Amino acid sequence: MFDGLKDKLSGFREDVEESTETEEAPSEADASTESDAADERDAPSAEATAAGATEADTADRTEAKSDDETGSDDEPSTFQRAKAFATGRIIIEEEDLEDPLWNLEMALLESDVEMSVAEQILDSVRESMLGESRKQVDTTGELVEAALHDALVDVIAVGQFDFEERIAEADKPVTIVFTGVNGVGKTTSIAKLSEWLADRGHSSVLANGDTYRAGANEQIREHADRLGRDLISHDQGGDPAAVIYDGVEYAEANDIDVVLGDTAGRLHTSDDLMAQLEKIDRVVDPDMTLFVDEAVAGQDAVNRAKEFDDAAAIDGAILTKADADSSGGAAISVAYVTGKPILFLGTGQGYDDLALFDPEDLVESLLDEE
Repeated sequence: MFDGLKDKLSGFREDVEESTETEEAPSEADASTESDAADERDAPSAEATAAGATEADTADRTEAKSDDETGSDDEPSTFQRAKAFATGRIIIEEEDLEDPLWNLEMALLESDVEMSVAEQILDSVRESMLGESRKQVDTTGELVEAALHDALVDVIAVGQFDFEERIAEADKPVTIVFTGVNGVGKTTSIAKLSEWLADRGHSSVLANGDTYRAGANEQIREHADRLGRDLISHDQGGDPAAVIYDGVEYAEANDIDVVLGDTAGRLHTSDDLMAQLEKIDRVVDPDMTLFVDEAVAGQDAVNRAKEFDDAAAIDGAILTKADADSSGGAAISVAYVTGKPILFLGTGQGYDDLALFDPEDLVESLLDEE
């Protein structure tokens, strides 16, 4: 999963390592000259000894030594470079990052990472690595990995909350409405989430608010029958809000924990269908509205997530077909762009193929060199 993006991130690590390793070390003569100069500055002149050095003279010499050894804030000195190379360590500078960061930006954009997200990652990596540039680090690879880890987690974990904890602590029944465009696996995701909840001891009922699409009742009923779940549905053409409201009433009467309400696939520009969502919000007041799209849709999924959030205020997202997605752009971008978290990834065709989204786990897998 996301192997293409993983390879590109590994390429950035290699670029930085190559950039720093090929930088020429200060020559022994340069280092020796610098060291000798520092020693000469340390020794007081004969005249100064004879006359007696003042405190100001001593302070001036100490300051000069400090500046020569450590370099200015903008550039390390030859003496500092010599000490770093002598211990087998390196110092990261801006020019070391220029080409690798450019390549990383292109790699992220090619992986369908949204532009503002790519820029945020680059800024964070640059700041983190240059913040270490005047310190000696154990290896370049470790510095790169730490910088990438923090930058990726910062954008991926935006808005993240503990879904299972929220379900467990909420007043029952919890009502969750699913929305998104047609054909992205919305109904199947409902069935998968029902199974995920059952595995954790939470009962659920399915409610088919997709009342206009021919065959919608049959599709969700097949899932309900396979899972042994109850299904609330009306005749085709019925009021979606009324169906989900009946699902809530049924759950209250039968001590069911969660209502999972399907809705018609729609575009954010479809005024009639968006009006249905607004009516569901008014009539049912769902606890969560989850946006569903395909991870393989990449930038399109990111754009749609933003548009749906602007139009109907989603609480989180489920990305289907994550197992078939090499680029990873949607998984990297959706939370940062919308401010709402990715909660689950669909990872296969089975009802058990729904993975709780963990930003730390995802980043660790992307940076794993094995």
